Amino acid sequence: MKKKVMLVFGTRPEAIKMCPLVNELKKRKNIQAVVCVTGQHRQMLDQVLETFQVVPAYDFSIMKEKQSLFDITTNILNKIKKALETEKPDIVLVHGDTSTTFVTALACFYLQIPVGHVEAGLRTYNINSPYPEEFNRQAVSIISELHFAPTWRAKENLIKEGKEEHKIWITGNTVIDALRTTVKKDYTHPELDWAAHSRLIFITAHRRENLGEPMHHIFRAIRRILEEYPDVKALYPIHMNPVIRKAAKEELGGTDRIHIIDPVDVFDCHNIMAKSYLILTDSGGIQEEAPSLGKPVLVVRDTTERPEGIEAGTLKLVGTEEENIYQHFKELLENETVYHNMARANNPYGDGYACKRIADVLEENFS
Repeated sequence: MKKKVMLVFGTRPEAIKMCPLVNELKKRKNIQAVVCVTGQHRQMLDQVLETFQVVPAYDFSIMKEKQSLFDITTNILNKIKKALETEKPDIVLVHGDTSTTFVTALACFYLQIPVGHVEAGLRTYNINSPYPEEFNRQAVSIISELHFAPTWRAKENLIKEGKEEHKIWITGNTVIDALRTTVKKDYTHPELDWAAHSRLIFITAHRRENLGEPMHHIFRAIRRILEEYPDVKALYPIHMNPVIRKAAKEELGGTDRIHIIDPVDVFDCHNIMAKSYLILTDSGGIQEEAPSLGKPVLVVRDTTERPEGIEAGTLKLVGTEEENIYQHFKELLENETVYHNMARANNPYGDGYACKRIADVLEENFS
């Protein structure tokens, strides 16, 4: 009899990392994979599902305008109970650190359903940074039966917290598996045509803790760089959040060397990053993707739960102060040695076979 594995996710970054796992599990003869999406993100989530040809059995569509953490938490909790009781899965897989992940794990705990945590063990040990993600991931680790850690450091964090070592597997990060599917050598895009013969900076900035003054600092540093370096252009697929859009318009409006566009799908995002000169981000996933693409990354955050990239030399944690961001930008644009050392750093996040390792563990433990 097939063992039932339910995968629950709700945001675009989760989908990028979980859809390759869905497709791997569908290849296994003794596993029945059931996909449930919460719709914590909507349009951006749908783009990823379409790219990987994943069709959910359940879609809660919880997203609404100006949703708060209270809205997300209560809406998911109210809807997921029925899906779990109907499906009666042998195990539920959640990913990373989102509100979808935390609430799903909590519901599984209430119903005494085992949880497998994909991308387990990432830590800053500052409960407010990133907020609320650090709390989410620590809480999910308390509940989880199986821990799929992407790196040795992540495993060490879990052991330090008292998790049983025989329930932890180092798998690599499933986002590297996704890149093996999406990145194409012959990729073209109108924005790349626009940026031809320029050094292209790819930007993502959306984190909750960066809203307000930090976001303005980030944008001012970008503008200074664009004004000083005529061979540099920037592409910013902007988040749907109106607060971010307002700040970007105020700080980056009126310059023709940045294109602020609507969010791009995962296929375009991965391929544009692969063609970029360097990346500025506050995203978690991009910190893992960029090393595989040979791109230096400036991380506009005060902490990161992905220190492996910093130790490997492919990431620099530059905070959100305008001058600090500007100086690190300037160094990468002017110092070829620093640039090439970052671009050639080893990728600490895996070899593209994380999904296979996770599926093997599930077959061993739940078949």
